[in-house]
Amino acid sequence: MGFSINTNLDALNTYKNLQGVQNSLSKSLEKLSSGLRINNAGDDAAGLTIATQLGSQVSGLTQAARNAQDGVSVVQTADGALTQTQSLLGRLRDLAVQAANDSNSTTARTAIATEARSITDELSRLSTSVNFNGQKLLDGSTSNMKFQVGADGDSVSRITVDLSGANLTNVAAALNNGTTSSGTTWSSAATAGATDFVSTLANGTTTTVSVTLAAGDVTSYGATASKLNGSAAFAAKFNATVVKDANGAATGIQVTAKDGGTVSSAAYAGGVAGSSTTGIQFDTADHAQAAILAIDTQINSVSGARANIGALENRFASAVSTITTSITNLTAAKARITDVDMASEMVNYSRANILSQSGTAMLAQANSLPQLALKLLG
Repeated sequence: MGFSINTNLDALNTYKNLQGVQNSLSKSLEKLSSGLRINNAGDDAAGLTIATQLGSQVSGLTQAARNAQDGVSVVQTADGALTQTQSLLGRLRDLAVQAANDSNSTTARTAIATEARSITDELSRLSTSVNFNGQKLLDGSTSNMKFQVGADGDSVSRITVDLSGANLTNVAAALNNGTTSSGTTWSSAATAGATDFVSTLANGTTTTVSVTLAAGDVTSYGATASKLNGSAAFAAKFNATVVKDANGAATGIQVTAKDGGTVSSAAYAGGVAGSSTTGIQFDTADHAQAAILAIDTQINSVSGARANIGALENRFASAVSTITTSITNLTAAKARITDVDMASEMVNYSRANILSQSGTAMLAQANSLPQLALKLLG
């Protein structure tokens, strides 16, 4: 190659190589200082997309774990109240067994009934006072609670807590001893088909709810009452109870309106407005024995509700454990994509650093080559 002053090809080639080395050195410094292999989309576009998705999933699962812990807190709160409920029902049953003995005087039976009433009042208080974050758990108003325990928007990412079996309002209503309720009482059963119930207020305002009764729903007063109360529309406006005589035999059905109106129904005949005594009673040994059976029913109901809650608590605990494992594995997967291998990158940095120093020295040498042409000028 001839001597040239205007164009120094050696210097240009050296500069080009030095520029590439400097870019590599800059990348290494960026990765070593941040600890990340991918600092911008140009480093690894596909890897960045995957890592972003994994990051979103990890973030969602972290929140889902907190949601599951809230679920544990809810069911533990409900279970704690139901534990106390079982204790109260146990004491109430002891009172019923005591009252079933004819050695009790009238005064003693009155004292037993007074304590029993205090227990059922406490059950009523528990039904309205037990809440989690302002949501009542045991009064029947919160039958299902949904908890998001996954990072996705599908049904398998959700656990539903069913608290319908833990309705202490119904337990207290079934056991309220000597409770007197007013309404309209019928001693004849309704006929199958559509049955209208009408509540009429003093100002003439009426509220009508229609319930369709099948043939199997009118075979007994108990069956009819269960069917009526099982209708959401009916239960929102009315309440049906079975009227019993002193021996505990069903003699009719009483319907009360929750707005305080007078109840009527064309499907029934001979409705009589009045009052009746419902719930458990301790005035006779026979009534006390019937009370034992009624209390046993409620104890079994509460036990079933606790079993369901216990299963849910275990399910939440399992969900938290699974979520924690998934977070660990997904975080590791994301790290393998985004995190830099410090040892390997340090090797690249050392190589680039040496080449940078060498390139700089060679560029200085290349720049001095044109000076040789000056010697030709003498």
